Amino acid sequence: MQKVIVIGGGAAGLMAAVTAAQNGAEVLLLEKNDRLGKKLLITGKGRCNVTNTAPLQDFVKNIPGNGRFLYSVFSQFFNWDTWSFFEELNVPLKEERGGRVFPVSDKAIDIVNAFVNLLHSLAVQIKYNEDVKEIKVENNKAVGVITAKGDFYKADSVILATGGASYPGTGSNGEGFKIARALGHNIVDLHPALVPLECEEDWVKNWQGLSLRNINTKVIVDGKEEREMFGEMLFTHFGVSGPIILSLSRQIALDLKAGKNVELSINLKPALTREQLDKRICRDFEKYSRKQIKNALHDLLPSKMIMDIIDLAVIDEDKFVNQISKEERERLVDLLQNLTMTITHTRPLSEAIVTGGGISTKEINPKTMESKLIGNLYCIGEVVDVDAFTGGYNLQAAFSMGYVAGVDCAKE
Repeated sequence: MQKVIVIGGGAAGLMAAVTAAQNGAEVLLLEKNDRLGKKLLITGKGRCNVTNTAPLQDFVKNIPGNGRFLYSVFSQFFNWDTWSFFEELNVPLKEERGGRVFPVSDKAIDIVNAFVNLLHSLAVQIKYNEDVKEIKVENNKAVGVITAKGDFYKADSVILATGGASYPGTGSNGEGFKIARALGHNIVDLHPALVPLECEEDWVKNWQGLSLRNINTKVIVDGKEEREMFGEMLFTHFGVSGPIILSLSRQIALDLKAGKNVELSINLKPALTREQLDKRICRDFEKYSRKQIKNALHDLLPSKMIMDIIDLAVIDEDKFVNQISKEERERLVDLLQNLTMTITHTRPLSEAIVTGGGISTKEINPKTMESKLIGNLYCIGEVVDVDAFTGGYNLQAAFSMGYVAGVDCAKE
């Protein structure tokens, strides 16, 4: 019977531990927190978006950080396998908009509890508050781990599943990168992925808490349109966040790091052509012709935005609608379909949902997740240089990596 140590009880580590045990290994799971799945509990706003129903090719396209590296693990364990896995653990799932998959209960705790119960039924030994500082290597093979307390745990295989460097309060404080680097692994520069953005403009702060749906956002880098995305965004006290902002943020972080000028151009009314929007505004102006402009845009915009939009369009807020010039109306139309803001920074890596960068995929066997440098060492989850957009893609990547590592390390 193979003795396996799993370092980290997050999504990847939990899947690796149960899979190794199901394949006959004696498993010890070392968790630095006092509970398992701490980061899982906050994913999907506490609902836990476990996977996505997208077909393989589309799925990989939503993993901009080395998605192609995952083809092999996805061929062994993919989205419908994840669906079946949780259904068999009496956690029914449901599909929502965009192929996102959640537990029917909308409770992440049900996902974590399913893992915990399975671990117990498989007699997996779990040690909490265990902070691993070193992986012991002999003859270029992992033979165990040494904890911060100085304890040594022997093993035939070690699975490194410590997470990234985002949300350190959940335990993913970047320690796994130090451990891997000490073993000779190359760590691709860490950067925030799926992270809110900070803006230069002060008026953004006035819209704090405002969520906009069905808007289109373009990313302009050094004056050139690079990417765009349609969906939902949120204004914050420092800038912008929300699903499409998070998905665009990965490349924006890299652009900013390279010293490039980054702007966002937001089309607040993408369903309308410029001519259609102008006609719509004309109808509103006719309806409210005897009102001041500041009181005539409530059918068109959320109240939080009105005064700033009027100011940005260079229109006197006290001017009556029937006095608005064609030029002023055209400036308003242009602004609503090209509201531009300057991105100055991303929020810190510690606030990112996912860490970009990590252990180089060139140094990991894509079929097994075993290190190419150290035998019997497996690297899985966010500690690896793989990251995806929102929508269940990151968790599926973690589950798939965990599964194949668990299967392989259990082999005699």
